[in-house]
Amino acid sequence: MADKTQIVFIMTDTQRWDMVGCYRDTGLRTPNIDALAADGVRYERAYTTQPVCGPARAGLFTGLFPSCAGSWANGMALGDNVKTVGQRLRDNGIHSAYIGKWHLDGTDYFGNGFCPDGWDPEYWYDMRRYLEELSEDGRAMSRCSKTMDFIRVPEDFTYGSRVLAKARDFMERYRDEDYFLVVSFDEPHGPFLCPPPYDTMYADYEFPRDPAVYDTLDGKPGYQKIWAAEKPGTPETFDMKARYFFGCNSYADELIGKTVAAAPDSAVIMYTSDHGDLLHSHSLFAKGPAAYDAVARIPFIIRDPKGVRGGVYRKRPASHIDVVPTILDYFGIPIPKVLQGGSIRPTVSDLSADTPSPYAFIEFTRFEQDHDHYGGFQPMRAVTDGRYKLSVNLMSTDEFYDLEADPFECKNLIDTADPGLAAARDRLHDAILDRMCRDRDPFRGYYWDCRPWRTDAAPPNWRYRGWTRQRENEEYEPRQLDFVNGLPMNHPQRFKISNGNVEYSSLEQMIEYLKHYDE
Repeated sequence: MADKTQIVFIMTDTQRWDMVGCYRDTGLRTPNIDALAADGVRYERAYTTQPVCGPARAGLFTGLFPSCAGSWANGMALGDNVKTVGQRLRDNGIHSAYIGKWHLDGTDYFGNGFCPDGWDPEYWYDMRRYLEELSEDGRAMSRCSKTMDFIRVPEDFTYGSRVLAKARDFMERYRDEDYFLVVSFDEPHGPFLCPPPYDTMYADYEFPRDPAVYDTLDGKPGYQKIWAAEKPGTPETFDMKARYFFGCNSYADELIGKTVAAAPDSAVIMYTSDHGDLLHSHSLFAKGPAAYDAVARIPFIIRDPKGVRGGVYRKRPASHIDVVPTILDYFGIPIPKVLQGGSIRPTVSDLSADTPSPYAFIEFTRFEQDHDHYGGFQPMRAVTDGRYKLSVNLMSTDEFYDLEADPFECKNLIDTADPGLAAARDRLHDAILDRMCRDRDPFRGYYWDCRPWRTDAAPPNWRYRGWTRQRENEEYEPRQLDFVNGLPMNHPQRFKISNGNVEYSSLEQMIEYLKHYDE
């Protein structure tokens, strides 16, 4: 029998990189994830595309940055012409199933209960379907961590246990077929519910107060100070216990271990989380418009039985934007031009290989379409090359960090007078601007260029860079037409001209010019 290509993609929600033991020993127990890393490749610096649930998943499952996929805030559905990896695989004959939290249909946190196109409807199991299995009392209990103050929660009551059961069933049923399976646990996201022994495991535990917790936000953006004021305190008084959160973190590890154990030995296992949690780092809490490692850096591991075992990839940062191209690469499917990342599959077998880009890009536009809190509209575009990190906060102070000298990102160097640091800062700034233009970021414009510290920025220009940019989504739509001549475009990214700017001596000359103007 020919070798089968089977990929099991496992993800958690709100699990920061250093809540996993193989990344940092904080006293939190994650033996199963640690064992997965010992059997595969752990990416030392990996980043989400946006540190918010829905947008992060947009980047993970479409291969487009959230601003380009349509889901750039929670409560916003993907664009109608945006295809998920499930649709792309299904259309190439690969069976795909998604079991667990989705958060991309534009409704509420739980989903609408309907299976999106491309995924196996028999195994679709979003959180709404879970809640519909429960009584009204059961629903209320499932949404309150105080439940654990009154009862020991049965394991089969939790959402994670039911996701696991369906995943096991799928892997057993289709063990002799090619497939792509997503197992998406909501844990350790709040409101936190876990069975014994995890409900009491961290009763006396405190997460370590590292230097980031002592960041006073001097020289930092004003909006971060407003954010911090929502939960006033000092590093000494911040509550770092969060026992149910940490209990759910170790419970998620158990679920992951059981998922891996049920998978075929020959299967490729990918594991990550959508984003982290600030946990009072930089005096901030939860998640939102920040690119700090505490919230934007995530655990990311790939176990390929044919790849490196127990390796750590450090050469370049990795990004969620490369997940879809990597999955397509494993199945031998050409990577569409419309995707905004590339395959990192070579790094699974060769730790000296390059990722598709020397940069990992992080963005933020809005947390939630429906909520008024979380700062509202806070546009941010950020990038790291692993050594330096730049965050352009459009309506506030920008940030620049030297991660080697200041790994906890406490000293903002945005106004540095050091020529070497300024050159690195400006290089990252150029990378952000180029990416926004190349990838058709709908929020691009001269205001991202004209920052007070960028002394060589071009003056504001209403035409900005003067280009027009169209999609090449030709697996699913006809080649787009050129506005100037109505013919199929020769180049998707090109200078835009106005018909009134050119004088023609004849109708024939005009037609010939317009037919070939962008060549």
